Amino acid sequence: MMKLTARQRKNVEENMNLVHRVIRDRVHGEKQWGIHTYEDLFQIGCIGLCKAAATDKGGTFSTYAYRLIWHEISRALAYAARQWREEAVADVTPYMEKELWFGGDVELRMDLEGMMTSAKRQASSSAAKGMDAMILMTYGYTSREIGEWMGVAANHVCAYVSRARNYLRNLAEAKAVAGYC
Repeated sequence: MMKLTARQRKNVEENMNLVHRVIRDRVHGEKQWGIHTYEDLFQIGCIGLCKAAATDKGGTFSTYAYRLIWHEISRALAYAARQWREEAVADVTPYMEKELWFGGDVELRMDLEGMMTSAKRQASSSAAKGMDAMILMTYGYTSREIGEWMGVAANHVCAYVSRARNYLRNLAEAKAVAGYC
């Protein structure tokens, strides 16, 4: 917990608009905010402002504070982007909807399963593992859960699925089944 003197608190209160200016100048549009709202970014910027007040050694305060405010906000945005990227890699979107497998066209399901079984025999081992992972994803399993079952990391499962997708894109049987849908 940071304790500020009366002079430092006054400095913070006088420069609150600086946080708004940093957000307006440096954060371009709501898409860059990530999971944060404007109020979140403002609070994060206020932390930077308080750090600037606590460590100010004289000179032009606003210049020094601007840099520390932006540092706090950019660190929060980078952390949020990294978290989102890790979650996106760990949970590849299921290839097909569950309704198709459980209640949809039975003939189509049999064609898909037959095509996958046939394709797995001819595919590389990583593409075959990717096809297995894709089938498990249709039942709602995440790449993390599939990775635990296969004994590999979630990002390996994502790589397997990518190889399987590339393999299936070029397969004539897959194109015939895709025309079914």
